[in-house]
Amino acid sequence: MMGYVEYQGIFDVPPSIMSVVGHVDVKGALDIALIGVIFSFMLVNLFDSSGTLIGVTDKAGLADSNGKFPQMKQALYVDSISSVAGSYIGTSSVTAFVESSSGVSVGGRTGLTAVVVGLLFLLVMFISPLAGMVPAYATAGALVYVGVLMTSSLTRVKWDDLTESVPAFITAVMMPFSFSITEGIALGFIAYCVMKLGTGKWREIGPCVIVVTLLFVLKMVFVDA
Repeated sequence: MMGYVEYQGIFDVPPSIMSVVGHVDVKGALDIALIGVIFSFMLVNLFDSSGTLIGVTDKAGLADSNGKFPQMKQALYVDSISSVAGSYIGTSSVTAFVESSSGVSVGGRTGLTAVVVGLLFLLVMFISPLAGMVPAYATAGALVYVGVLMTSSLTRVKWDDLTESVPAFITAVMMPFSFSITEGIALGFIAYCVMKLGTGKWREIGPCVIVVTLLFVLKMVFVDA
């Protein structure tokens, strides 16, 4: 049964956000007891954003031959500043979203697509009753399309090398199963190190990969447990 849509009006004035803007307890957040939470959120935000940026820029043709985005540092700076600003004004996490791949797939390259979408979201605030009547199943088709766009990049995986293909497979599968890009990346990092060590290819593991893998293991053991 698909359910029904109840008419709730069309126009409405957005509520004031002054009750949440600036109400940030920085001193309380720096409590040593919250170190694990802060560390967990840091990893989630970092790898959620970097995973999204790599996927979208690769789809846009902005990545180099090694699949790296040359201006990743600047992009992460913007993402970090946006996250802090969003927290200050009391919104949910402000970060890059994988749905941007639908924009780049039809020619978006300069960021103007995102600007237009942002302006449209501002307008939607004034017709929130109408937008609220759109059922969740109406957006499922768009999400399936985004998934198709993202999985096309799997053709670049070295499937004949198990030490490369197994971690890639685990990463891709665990993202939807765990409902988290970060969890998928974490398990992919761990699987990569295990496969390289188990096959005697430990020299191919870079120092940064080892550090990140250890951080993910610590997060799973002490934070997620």
